[in-house]
Amino acid sequence: MLRLVKSDAVANSEDPSSRSTGPRDELLPLMEALLRGDVVAKRTFLASVLPAMLRVVRRVLGSHHPDVEDVTQEAAVGLLRALGTFRRDCTVLHFACRIAVLASLAARRRHRFELSLYDSSEADVFNHTAADMPGPAENLASSRRRVILRELVDSLPNAQAEALVLHCVLGHSIDEIGRMTGVPTDTARSRVRLAKDALRFRVTNDPLLRELLRDEP
Repeated sequence: MLRLVKSDAVANSEDPSSRSTGPRDELLPLMEALLRGDVVAKRTFLASVLPAMLRVVRRVLGSHHPDVEDVTQEAAVGLLRALGTFRRDCTVLHFACRIAVLASLAARRRHRFELSLYDSSEADVFNHTAADMPGPAENLASSRRRVILRELVDSLPNAQAEALVLHCVLGHSIDEIGRMTGVPTDTARSRVRLAKDALRFRVTNDPLLRELLRDEP
């Protein structure tokens, strides 16, 4: 299992759902040093991005999913391999969180496929962990939304699933999603809308999910 690195450097990294407040990206110098082969920069870089990536994985898979740390490790390896393709359309942290989203979606689909080989009735076991059990009304509503969203993303095309998670789960704006995924804003908006349409079709009569179905500004 992954032993997550914790460092004071984490204090300077923003939350994956936060907005960029200025043009400066404090992780860029670390990334550039890492790409030049600086081993110390690599350790500091990972210490800065891993906590945010872990939070993303937990939110997509569920905090009690047995593979959370393994998927975070896979995402970290994928990030290091992908840094050479980073085009600076978004912050380095946003890029890292997008890699975590993609790794999590791939893990969910892989997990469901593996379970289906044994017993399709078990395919949703990890969606009903202690964190998702009924409780007070507000907790039940939140849990229900998480379960439906996680089930839905498995049936969506990758681009739509990614956009839905970035928007509804991590709270990124349409403009941010466009920058993070390298597509025009209209394309990002269309992906979110198509994903929401699929969600609306499935849960038309479920009042607990109306918050997720608000029209885009």
